[in-house]
Amino acid sequence: MIESLSNEQVKYVVSLQRRKAREEAQLFVIEGWRFVEEAVRRKAPIKKVYVCQERELPEWRSLQKRLAELSIPFEEVAERVLRKMSVTEEPQGILAVVRQTNNSWSDLQIDRFSVLLILDGIQDPGNLGTILRTALASGVRYVCLTPGTVDLYNPKVLRSTMGALFSLVLLPGKQPEDILDFCRKQGLSVYMGDIQGSSIFQTILPAGPLALVVGNEGKGPSSVFRSANVHRVTIPMAQDVESLNVAIATGILLYEIVRQRDFL
Repeated sequence: MIESLSNEQVKYVVSLQRRKAREEAQLFVIEGWRFVEEAVRRKAPIKKVYVCQERELPEWRSLQKRLAELSIPFEEVAERVLRKMSVTEEPQGILAVVRQTNNSWSDLQIDRFSVLLILDGIQDPGNLGTILRTALASGVRYVCLTPGTVDLYNPKVLRSTMGALFSLVLLPGKQPEDILDFCRKQGLSVYMGDIQGSSIFQTILPAGPLALVVGNEGKGPSSVFRSANVHRVTIPMAQDVESLNVAIATGILLYEIVRQRDFL
């Protein structure tokens, strides 16, 4: 059991709470029983699990058995050590180090039912995490993120996804020009959320693969997407409401796509 705060493993996990260290190591940290169990269930590339013996819950016995079956190493740590490793104020007693998945364009297997979600400059971690979980729930599998988008492995993003990122094919850091070029080559009809667009509820979506662009909370999509030949759609709003939270708006747009295409 690890009891010392100066243990090298402890220092390493703490370092992964910083973006630069995460990017260099291609690792990230997840926390909490539900999150770790979800990662195991979805067969995430877990490198190691750390559990606090003093906070051990009934779930640990079954989870420990599953970790052994999957040959995932785990180690017990003292409570003060877990608190040092954690970024949450009240850690639940377990965390895991997970390998980042490096997907490429070839991992996007586009067919006539595919929906590619493009997140352009989303900056709030909670919004990004909620969008990713909503995307998974609506049947989306593929998500591109432009360089202006918040770090995918930010702890607040991770908590908001509740494990959804383990079942999505994510391509962070993709330039808008490259995304549009991919859509053109793969025959995706591109739609963009825009307050100046046509009502999504009066828009008849075409058969075949489709891409949806959702932009920055304050500025909307970047100029590259705005100048492209894309279809602009909006959500009608009553009582002089000017805009919706981007995560809520994305959910409405995605589920209208689901309603029209009925692919769930």
